[in-house]
Amino acid sequence: MLASVLGLMEGIERWAYDVMFHLRGPIQPKSPIIIVSIGEDSFDELNLQWPWPRALHGQFLDIVSQGKPAAIGFDIVFPEPSSRGRKDDQALAEAIGRAGNVVLAAALAQTKGAHSIKHDLNAPIPIIRERAAAHGFVNFNQDEDAFVRSASLVRQFQGKKIASFDLQLYQLAVKAGLQAAPLPGKDSFLVNYQGGPQSFATIPYYQVLNGEIKPDVFAGAIVLLGATSPILHDVFPTPFATSGEMPGVEIHANMLETLFQGSWLRRSPLWVSIILTLAVCFLGVWITDRLRPLAALFAIVGLASGYAVAAHAAFLWTRLWLDIAPVPVALLLSYGATVVENFIKVQSETRRLSHYFSPDVVSEIIRQKDDASLASSRRRLTILFSDIRGFSAMSEKMSPEEVVTFLREYLTVMTDVVFQHGGTVDKYIGDAIMALYNVPFDQRDHAAQAVRTALAFQERLRPLAARILSKYGTDLRYGVGIHTGDAVVGTIGAEQRLEYTAIGDTINLASHLESITKDFKVSIIISESTHAEIKDQFLTRYLGEVKAKGREIPVRIYEVAEADLRKGERVAVKAAVDIVEDNARVHATVSELSESGLLVEHLPKEFEKGKILPLRLELFGGAQTVDVIAKVAWSREDKAGFTILYLKSDDRTIIERFIIQNR
Repeated sequence: MLASVLGLMEGIERWAYDVMFHLRGPIQPKSPIIIVSIGEDSFDELNLQWPWPRALHGQFLDIVSQGKPAAIGFDIVFPEPSSRGRKDDQALAEAIGRAGNVVLAAALAQTKGAHSIKHDLNAPIPIIRERAAAHGFVNFNQDEDAFVRSASLVRQFQGKKIASFDLQLYQLAVKAGLQAAPLPGKDSFLVNYQGGPQSFATIPYYQVLNGEIKPDVFAGAIVLLGATSPILHDVFPTPFATSGEMPGVEIHANMLETLFQGSWLRRSPLWVSIILTLAVCFLGVWITDRLRPLAALFAIVGLASGYAVAAHAAFLWTRLWLDIAPVPVALLLSYGATVVENFIKVQSETRRLSHYFSPDVVSEIIRQKDDASLASSRRRLTILFSDIRGFSAMSEKMSPEEVVTFLREYLTVMTDVVFQHGGTVDKYIGDAIMALYNVPFDQRDHAAQAVRTALAFQERLRPLAARILSKYGTDLRYGVGIHTGDAVVGTIGAEQRLEYTAIGDTINLASHLESITKDFKVSIIISESTHAEIKDQFLTRYLGEVKAKGREIPVRIYEVAEADLRKGERVAVKAAVDIVEDNARVHATVSELSESGLLVEHLPKEFEKGKILPLRLELFGGAQTVDVIAKVAWSREDKAGFTILYLKSDDRTIIERFIIQNR
């Protein structure tokens, strides 16, 4: 916007203005305007040195006047007496007088001296001027790039307004009865060019003199006499003649056509550009803020293109010159600024959310651009509380710096485990971790994922515990409590500080289950609601009933064994499997594998628990196959667990190598 106000985009606007003329193309003039050209052909035929005798122009006038034209315009300046003497001037003057409707040219000039500036009109000499109907200045309004795009009807000279050559011709032709539109309300107007050079009817000067053109051709017309030869240096650049090849007399013809047809163009006021710029700035920000960057870019480019089309339509149908540059520039700048701002916000938000959520969840929250998923709401979830047994005894043997180093390493490892299983870290309480599952997005097997997290905790704690035992003599053990139930979860807290957390009796019960693991001398305790979700997937043992604080009804609790039905090391893999049942073959995917069992996903149906089936595994990208006999340990929806009953020794070796490769 500031660039438009300061005119910094004016060069682009002029270029766009010229382009719109080219896109529109030339149009046929409607006014009776005839140009008599002083060109190379006339120089060749007449074989005279310029300037030609003024008496010759008198002969020309007498011939043209016989046709009774509405007005005759001489785009030739006669500021000094003829070099051929007074009789030469007298001959032209008398012919002008006989015609009675001749407008002569004057040339405004400015001469800069050392201490002053002199302005001259360079009007025709008195003997010629006195016989003419009028005279006016023929100077053009040239923009900074020298193009002629506008015309002035009057100019100031020595404190007075003087009329232009074209205005004098307009008034004289109207007086002669030529139909014309009213004059513009301003002293200047934008010329509606009909086309490039030779857009108007043009007759060579010599053909008039030698009688090839009959005088009645000029009947009722405006006749313009002027130079078209480049050697006379009366050529200028215009929208249709960008190389500067438009003769001045043809520019006057376009100016007169514009006046007679009332077809001048109007440029939109500056305030229109300012309002449009401000509006599209807000629109660009709004679009970019609501769409993904690439989609927003396409929308911005589409809007900018649409504006360019609308501007050209306004140029064609209403003859309005709308500034082109501010709107696309404002759209692109608002897009760029918003993209950068959003990128900074996303990075800041990503850093904030990464304290709670896994990278995949953070990406989804950022992608949705909606905090609704983080708003407080009641939902069913699974809560996991974990704590290290023996941490207090260990910390007494360590320096504060060593404790901090251990906690950083331990919490980093365990947080990674939570994230791997789709959990959300609610908070750290010393060495304790509180994690939530099924938030902020739905997670179908959230209870099972919480149990898998607890089992993985034990696996990941072993190397740390071994190091602590060897260095400090303290045996570290793990306690985990898991409960599934309803709670209010979301961004909760004071206006000064908010946290993503869960509140409710469900959290209290999960914390209580973690605390009683040491009483039952087990590592993982789950509630009956969690057990109902995962009973077919893990080895569990009923421990009895406990009465939690604040609850009247006792809660059934269960231990989860440190290994489920799959004995031995199990790893996450990606392999294909074919299951044969009743001569029908089912193709599915193996997601976990051990030497004694496997987890199969993407099944089209559920299998009967305990049924024995033949399976063919495709390992190493299908390069090797292994045939096993397996029993259905559990089956639910599109997943099932199988216990391997029979496996050849060679095939067992293949599975071992595959497991090692996928560790």
